[in-house]
This record gives sequence, structure tokens and C-alpha cells, in this order.
Amino acid sequence: MENFIVSARKYRPDTFQTVVGQASITSTLKNAIKNSQLAHAYLFCGPRGVGKTTCARIFAKTINCQNLTAEIEPCNECESCKAFNGSRSYNIHELDAASNNSVDDIRNLTDQVRIPPQIGNYSVYIIDEVHMLSSSAFNAFLKTLEEPPHHAIFILATTEKHKIIPTILSRCQIFDFNRIKIGDISSHLQHVATSESVSVESEALNVIAQKADGAMRDALSIFDQIVSFSGRNITYKDVISNLNVLDYDYYFRMVDLFLVNDISGSLLLFNEILDHGFDGHHFITGLSSHFRDVMVSKDPVTIQLLEVGGEIREKYKVQAARCDSDFLIGALQIANESDLQYRASQNKRLLVELATIKIAQLTLKKNS
Repeated sequence: MENFIVSARKYRPDTFQTVVGQASITSTLKNAIKNSQLAHAYLFCGPRGVGKTTCARIFAKTINCQNLTAEIEPCNECESCKAFNGSRSYNIHELDAASNNSVDDIRNLTDQVRIPPQIGNYSVYIIDEVHMLSSSAFNAFLKTLEEPPHHAIFILATTEKHKIIPTILSRCQIFDFNRIKIGDISSHLQHVATSESVSVESEALNVIAQKADGAMRDALSIFDQIVSFSGRNITYKDVISNLNVLDYDYYFRMVDLFLVNDISGSLLLFNEILDHGFDGHHFITGLSSHFRDVMVSKDPVTIQLLEVGGEIREKYKVQAARCDSDFLIGALQIANESDLQYRASQNKRLLVELATIKIAQLTLKKNS
């Protein structure tokens, strides 16, 4: 049986050009290499799964490449690149600070730093989850981080910059990684699907991208999960079923009922949603997001804020034309209040039902 490699590893970027959604950071790092202005310590911080460790590895590989391309990318042909690609490079050292966070671990690291590289110009030390180091380990690391040997470069990566002591921060060049945009995630997933000969609907990719919450690694993990569920043909219905996501259609139908002041219909539709296994909080937060999306669809200037595909985008534009701004603002306020009160409520179903009645009543005067 052929060994399966998860997509997050198989399609992990190996050049700056293939990093998704972090163009400003990759451009800065490439310019630093081009102009020979390398700092001795970097801090890569940001949410999980956005490319911090990946960029650190690419940077380490690139500065040791013996035949850089004109685009300041590694050649993948020199001995240093081949060693890196084969996971046998002695120039790149990775330390997981979550499990190596003691003073002794840092002392072992500082002893190792003195050894110059055998191939290439730099020994690069990537310390992941650096915020997990103990305070004494941080203090033991300070002197080495401030004045390392000329061949040593440190790249610290963390999801929690606020936990790092100021004396460490002041010794590093700090790069803040952003959450990856839904459009960028969808495009990359489409590339992966094409490479894997998987047929997938664009709306399905959009739902996966939204569920990933800006993390490419999460998006690829979800994609693998959906492929296991659906096989080589992924539909929008498959994705919302597997990920337990409420179909857009429910919200469109609910707002249509609100617009004609159909309280009974809205209560019955909410009951149908509960019967499908969704809880009231899931529904009311989704409804708030739906009203927000309808609001931004009313103006051609703000419709760019709508992060959905073509067919669904048209449905938003049609529904936005039927909703006036006063109704949308009132509905947003009611839905948001219900969201805030949900956790403390003793009768959660009644709370959401009251919210739906109030929103339906917003159109009563207009229709009377």
C-alpha cells in the first residue's frame, strides 16, 4: 500500500514564490538576502498555520544556497540545497521550545552555536513556540542572541508574541504574519485539487477556506478530510454535510420570510434547522454574519468585502436590493444582542425564537 502524505506536508512551499498570502514578508526577506543585510536574529509571529516555520526553513535554505537564481530563490541543485531537500542538512537546526524549555536545553544550544557550518555560510537555528521557554532559559539565551558568532542566525517563531520578554524582542527583527485571505486559500486549494485530479466546486472550496479561519495548514487538513469523505468529486453539499456547516440557503430563506413578516414560517424554519442537529447559537451567529454580508452587498464599493463565490454573490446582491438599510441595521442589532445573551440564557431556544420574531416585526410597519 502506497504511503499517504498529507497535503499540508506534500504541498508545503519550498521557495519564497510559493508561499501563500505573505508577500510583504517574503519580499523583505529576499531583499535582505539580495543586499547582504542579514540580521542575526528574527522573530516570526502570527496565528497558527500561516507559514512561520515554512518561511524560516526557506530563508535558511536560501541563504546557504551556492547558486541563487536571479529571483533570489534557492537553486535546488547545489549540495546545500540537496542536503536540505533530503532532510540531512547540518546547517539548519530546529528546536521545539515546548519540550526543550529548560536552562540546560539552551546551554546545549549555545554550545552548539560555536561550531561553524561544514557546507554553506550560515548555521540557522529555528526555535519554534519560543514563548514556551522558561524565564531562566530566556535569560540564559540573551547573551548568545545579542552577540552570536558571525555564522549563526536565529529565527524564533511564536503564536503568542505578548509572552516573550522585552529584552528578547529588542534583539530581533520582528515579522508579523497575517491570517491568509479566503480568496488566497481557495486559489491554493484549487491548485492542490488540480494536482491531485480532484474535481471540486468553487463554493465548496470557499466553505473550506472560511472554516480554516486564515490558516492554510488547517485548510489543507480539512481538504484531505473531505477527499476521504467524498472521493475525487467534491460538491458543496458534501462539504457542508461533513463540516456541519449551515447551508447559505437557510439564511436566504429566513430573510425572505422576515421581509414578508412571516413569523410562523420563520419559527418553523428555525425548528427545521434544530432538527438537522444545529444549535441555536450556531444559527444566530451565522444569521448575524449573513445580515452583515447582505449589508456590504448593497453598495458596489463595499461588495469587495464579500468573501464568497460568484453564484452565491449574485444571490446576496439580489437579496440586498430587497432590504433597506434600516431593516438590516435593526436586524443586526437584534441578532448581535441575542448572540451576547445566549450563553447566560436559561431558555436558549426561546431567546433565539424571540430574536426571529423581533426581526420579522421590523418589516411590519413597512408592509402595513
